[in-house]
Parts: sequence; structure tokens; C-alpha cells
Amino acid sequence: MFTGIIEELGTVEALDLLDGDAARLTIRGPKVTADAGHGDSIAVNGCCLTVVSYGDGLFTADVMRETLQRTSLGAVEKGSKVNLERAVTAHSRLGGHIVQGHVDGTGTIASRTPSEHWEDVRIAAGPEILKYIAEKGSITVDGVSLTVVDVDDVSGTFGISLIPTTLELTVLGTNRVGDTVNLEVDVIAKYVERLLVAGGTR
Repeated sequence: MFTGIIEELGTVEALDLLDGDAARLTIRGPKVTADAGHGDSIAVNGCCLTVVSYGDGLFTADVMRETLQRTSLGAVEKGSKVNLERAVTAHSRLGGHIVQGHVDGTGTIASRTPSEHWEDVRIAAGPEILKYIAEKGSITVDGVSLTVVDVDDVSGTFGISLIPTTLELTVLGTNRVGDTVNLEVDVIAKYVERLLVAGGTR
């Protein structure tokens, strides 16, 4: 489990495709690898990946076809910057919200509107994602825990606001209009829907 508080901007060193349906991703992240061990979980742009090998500030993880198809990780290349977060421990502060690292789908940055002290960003997403997003609720965008400003079902977008720290310390500061971002909705919303369906109330 994660909290959506990015610890470090990592750099992709290699993305090696394996038999066309999987890949091996090597990332430089000195901070998140400082206490890494084989089998540990590290979120990469919001995707929970398992450490296969590590050393000298690098770690390697295998990425299966499901992850390549459902997330933006298949499009990264050598030199790409990625958000990194180690799994939370029982002694960590829950600074963001409960993040599983299980990406539900992707969205597209529809617009960016800078202001003096923050930046308003709108993200386009499909109805299968938007139905779980609520105004003033939580959303994970490329692994970053954010508060939803508003949801517009007509335009198929939702709004977030980015403070200077988020702009400086995460990939959201450099993403451009048209870029793809990973989205994970609040897990509580998914469980509520499942319970309602199983109970026959929908």
C-alpha cells in the first residue's frame, strides 16, 4: 500500500521488451533503493512494481502485459522521469490517502491553466473512471494523491489544482497537454459499488 506522497523523481535507464508481452524496467532512484530488498514494492508513476534486483542506486522490475496495456509505462523510454514511492510501513504517516498501486486506467491532460501560486489542470477520462470520481474526493494521478476540484460529466473531465511543491517534485510539473497519465480511483468507491451490485440494489 502507498499514500500518494512522492518521495523521489527517478530516471528510466532501460525498458527491455521480453517476448512482446512483458518488459523489464530499470530505474535510477537512490532514495527509494537506499533500503530496498528483493521483492519490495515500489510505485512507479502510480504502478506497484516488485523489485527484482537492485544496487548502485538502481532497481529493476518486471512489467507484465496487463500493466503495459492498462498504464502509461509501456511508453516510457530511457531518460524519462518517473514518480517513485516506497510502500508505506506501519510507522509511516498516511499523508495522502490509501493508494494500492493498482492503476484503473489512463487519462489525458486536457488543459493547464497557470496562476500565480498554483496551476489548474483538467484531465479527460472515460465514463468507467469518471463514475468513481467525486468533487472534493481523492484521486491518484501518476501516483500523486490529489483532491478533486470538480467533475464535469458533460465534457468527460475532472479538475485538480497543483501547488508549487507538486509542480517541482513530480512529473506533473512537466507533463504537457495531450500527455497520458495513470489514474487510480479511491478503492472505497469500488468496494461500495461491488457490495451494491452483489446485494442486488443495482
